[in-house]
Amino acid sequence: MTGSTEHTDSTAAACCDGAADPAPAAPRLWSVDEHLADVLASVGPLPAIELPLLDARGCRLDEDVLAGGDLPPFDNSSMDGYAVRIADTSGATAEYPSVLAVVGDIAAGAGELPRVGPGQAARIMTGAPVPPGAEAIAPVEWTDGGTGTGLAADAMTAAVEDEEVRVLRPVAVGAHIRRRGSDVAAGSRVLEAGTPLGATQLGLLAAIGRATVRVRPRPRVVVLSTGSELVQPGEPVGPGQIPDSNSFTLTAAAQEAGAIAYRVGGVPDDAARLRAVLEDQLGRADLIVTSGGVSVGAYDVVKEVFESYGGVDFRRLRMQPGKPQGFGRIGGAAGVPLLALPGNPVSAYISFELFVRPVIRTMLGAADVHRPVVRALCPAALRSPAGRRQFLRGRYSAVDGTVEPVGGTESHLVGALARANCLITVPEDVTELPAGSEVDVVLLDS
Repeated sequence: MTGSTEHTDSTAAACCDGAADPAPAAPRLWSVDEHLADVLASVGPLPAIELPLLDARGCRLDEDVLAGGDLPPFDNSSMDGYAVRIADTSGATAEYPSVLAVVGDIAAGAGELPRVGPGQAARIMTGAPVPPGAEAIAPVEWTDGGTGTGLAADAMTAAVEDEEVRVLRPVAVGAHIRRRGSDVAAGSRVLEAGTPLGATQLGLLAAIGRATVRVRPRPRVVVLSTGSELVQPGEPVGPGQIPDSNSFTLTAAAQEAGAIAYRVGGVPDDAARLRAVLEDQLGRADLIVTSGGVSVGAYDVVKEVFESYGGVDFRRLRMQPGKPQGFGRIGGAAGVPLLALPGNPVSAYISFELFVRPVIRTMLGAADVHRPVVRALCPAALRSPAGRRQFLRGRYSAVDGTVEPVGGTESHLVGALARANCLITVPEDVTELPAGSEVDVVLLDS
């Protein structure tokens, strides 16, 4: 019994000393889809606001817009010419023109209009209201004021001594008249909620008299690149230093996705400095995107600073490139969303396309959150690491539905990245694809 007791005690002691502790569990590896779903579940469209028209460019409507009146608001001329009655031009030819008395001039914006009676015409400019009694517009080229007739050089600007005009051909009913409401009828819906506002949509809103519009605003995205090795483009590059390209790539990508983006480049690997920059930028950010400092490097201070805020999770994903990722909010559940991306240029850009762009599109209230994916034939054989979803850079041709890999798999090849117009996706459970296989392709130029 004594020996048995001693054995039991020694085993317990060994456990207490940690000699028999089980090995720590390996960190969870997230799939791309799991990480994306978790990220998107935490964001939504920004609250709608009323903006002046030009400030609303790039935003999406948060309301159906109805026309308050007709467009055009009145019958008006589409040509410089003469407002006439149809019967007065019937049978007119260059040899036997219709001779009409000119009863007035009508410019665009005219208020009082002359009445056009039998045997009469009114000189009229493009956009001017059609006078009462007139049934059509005879273009100036169809009259003795037109070029090439051998008659008056310019009847639209020079007074006609006898106040007459000769019409050289018949005019059809309604010819060259823009009818009231022919473009937009009063009360009709001209734009639907969710419509992105560009130049033509803003022009339409102005045309129907809207000065402001209710929209989902463009998210304000602050882009930070971290690393003491970074120098700004154009500055001398010392030993161990490289130009900061990530902040330019990611800021431009955020703008292309529809955001208002602010670039903050080259924050050094210094916790106090990074914290100060963050505190300075939080006030103008709807989203913060960083690159660098998310791996296990001894000088990666990004984790240290972000984790001190709480609510930021650093993960490893089953993808290549872009395995390390960070996500959370700075300032609690209601704080500013943060996406921390790897520092290698290709990893950063692909991570942006997969995770940040959908967040920006969601904040915009866009329906097309994700890039389109198509199937294509790949003439080249492909290899991929087991258990990783690989994203290869490629050139896709819509003409023949094929895709060719561009460059290698390394995550620093920015030259190859600049030539790519798509990402070739190889699933996690596939390590080899023979030449001529069909693959999923994420289109980047859509």
